[in-house]
Amino acid sequence: MKKEPAVYILANRQRGVLYVGVTSNLIQRVWQHKHKIYKGFTAKYNVDQLVYYEFYASMIDAIRREKQLKHGSRVSKIELIERMNSEWRDLYFILTSLE
Repeated sequence: MKKEPAVYILANRQRGVLYVGVTSNLIQRVWQHKHKIYKGFTAKYNVDQLVYYEFYASMIDAIRREKQLKHGSRVSKIELIERMNSEWRDLYFILTSLE
């Protein structure tokens, strides 16, 4: 498995509940969210649509960015999402079609 550090934001709907996470395998991790493999926040609130992501060269950089996003305001997260994905499409399906 190729490690590709990434920070991502999931939502349950447009401008709904948001979740910021970090992973070394974005497609696998989002699949886990979609199938509710782990019974936590995202499973409880049905947060499984990938609406934003960034790839990094190192996990340290990805974790640093995750912390920055988590400490940022909800408004700043929404603005970030809407700059990349104004229609709030589930980007998981775009990523999986590129593999």
